[in-house]
Amino acid sequence: MAAIILYALWSQWLIPAVTTKIHDKSFVPDHILRVTTGNISVACETRLSAIVNGMFPGPELRIQPGKATWIRVHNGMTDSNLTMHWHGLSQRMADFSDGSPQGSQWPIPPGHFFDYELQTHLNDSGTYFYHSHVGMQALTVTGPLIVEDCERPPYKYDEERTLHWSDYFPQKDEEFQAGLEAVPFVWGGETHAVLLNGKGIGAGHAASVGTCDALPVIEVDPGKTYRFRFIGSTGLSLVSMSFEGHDNLTIIQVDGSEWTQPASVNRIQLGSGQRFDALFVAKTADELHAEGKTTYFLQFETRDRPTTYRGYAVLRYSKRVPLPSPPVEAVLTLPNATYDWLEYQLQPLHPEHNGHPTLAEVTRRVTIDAVQMTNPTTNQIIWRLANQSWTEHTVQKPLLVDIYHRGEVAIPDYNSAMGNHGWDPKTRAFPAKVGEVLEIVFQNTGSLVNNGGALDVHPFHAHGQHFYDIGSGNGSYNAEENEEKLVNMGYKAVRRDTTMLYRYSTVTDAGAAAGWRAWRIRVDEPGVWLIHCHTLEHMIMGMQTAWVVGTAADIQKIPLDHSRGYLSYGGDAYGNATYNPTCSHQFGGLGQSPLATNRLMGGENVEFQQQETLNISPSLAVPIFMDLSPSKPVEPCAPLEGLLAAAAVAEALSAGIEVTNPSSSS
Repeated sequence: MAAIILYALWSQWLIPAVTTKIHDKSFVPDHILRVTTGNISVACETRLSAIVNGMFPGPELRIQPGKATWIRVHNGMTDSNLTMHWHGLSQRMADFSDGSPQGSQWPIPPGHFFDYELQTHLNDSGTYFYHSHVGMQALTVTGPLIVEDCERPPYKYDEERTLHWSDYFPQKDEEFQAGLEAVPFVWGGETHAVLLNGKGIGAGHAASVGTCDALPVIEVDPGKTYRFRFIGSTGLSLVSMSFEGHDNLTIIQVDGSEWTQPASVNRIQLGSGQRFDALFVAKTADELHAEGKTTYFLQFETRDRPTTYRGYAVLRYSKRVPLPSPPVEAVLTLPNATYDWLEYQLQPLHPEHNGHPTLAEVTRRVTIDAVQMTNPTTNQIIWRLANQSWTEHTVQKPLLVDIYHRGEVAIPDYNSAMGNHGWDPKTRAFPAKVGEVLEIVFQNTGSLVNNGGALDVHPFHAHGQHFYDIGSGNGSYNAEENEEKLVNMGYKAVRRDTTMLYRYSTVTDAGAAAGWRAWRIRVDEPGVWLIHCHTLEHMIMGMQTAWVVGTAADIQKIPLDHSRGYLSYGGDAYGNATYNPTCSHQFGGLGQSPLATNRLMGGENVEFQQQETLNISPSLAVPIFMDLSPSKPVEPCAPLEGLLAAAAVAEALSAGIEVTNPSSSS
């Protein structure tokens, strides 16, 4: 109860008056990303691609938690629109900053730039990434986004490495997309290469040391513990990977949402949009001497595709050692099955603060069938979710812009949606009320194309807020049966933003249910948000849904006088070489918060305080990692004078509530 009172006091200073500023030369963004078109060299091939700051992948961005960050994105392309999505952090955006075209904003026209405002919370520390949300651009317009640790991490490690995974296709983005939308349908083919940090070997090529086909390298030192940040920025591939001679990976965080209880695995399985943080213990010098080697392979393979791509990276303990060529035969045997990896195993490190909703709390269930079919009007092959196909071309005006223009009239009709698969036929959007507890069930369904019954896998991603992933299975979803399983296991779901809808066979009867994935969401983030398959080809073919959360009054956080520049394509909020944009500041001047409350927790908002001890089940404990001593100095990022103003502190203290500054050491 005390935490609720304190949150109420704190939130009075959390919501400032929105200001409008001209972003002239006196305004300096925290980061600048310039997207242009250029030739990139990948796997001894050259491809004309959209790239960020002249490089692929784009630069790694690191931002501080608990403060506003401005990122300027230039569209230097001459013939393509652009948006930038901050994958996993979308609930922390200012209005119009989510980066979803025709959802939350007009895209950035060629020759223009847009200033995105991000407001992270103190407990947002974790691994994310950014990518374009237009067409196939995300294949190359992508890069890591790291929210720095504000507090000492609960796990000890010496250093970290970012492992950013992507797909390479030789054809141009527009050619690829044109084939997907063509009649007859033209498939762009399987991935030509899976890339680690932009490097890899094309299918059918042989690697040669010192050439453009050299293997990607991960450098480590003997005896150190590393935090490996695995980022799934692939457009198509579900990748399974394992290290030769090292089976000691320990998952500690997933999708940047919250620390997990340590989960030991011998391989990583990474779908498009997913992130896993894992501790990796390097071999000691004595172990390396005994084994007589200082290089090992990281073997990775695609899964659930018609053909399997196998690639390698090198784990190297000494830069003086030359890189090996990849082996002719596989050095490891990776399992073919994907659907059981870490299912019902990841649990929050602090379950008492997690807010996992029970079945009894669910107010509404939305079942979304995922099926491929032929559009009876156009004869295009499309993907359909809940009986509709939605792309960035479905609506003429971004839904959020329309709500600012027309108010409540633009909100999808709730009653109409209840009788129409959950979405309103006029707006083509799913409505949700703030305060609802939704259960969303994705149902894999046999293809209707030629009544073939084919099945695929789908990494489903939610903008707007994290969800509680409550599991998956074959056949159809049974809520009571699954809830009994959760209760008997004592299972509380970790908050996620991307999880897999698996297939359990390659084909079934046309229209038959053949696998499910279920989420629960405490609806508390008003706005316009997308939920979609993160496979780029499927998105282009219509595998997206748009959700409008809240009333117009809930959503319109910026007064109309301050929002006009966002309401037209190339409006005053979009700058160019001769025009300084006029931008709304929703979070500017707030500084940083001494309380890490999480609006996604559900239930009471709980203060995050540095813990002296971690009570973990002995069967889950990994003592070598559990250490509150920082492995490196951590810069304080939450001064007491920040977001919680002196008046709020005084009022809290007068009410007998203890105020803790988490940045102070215990």
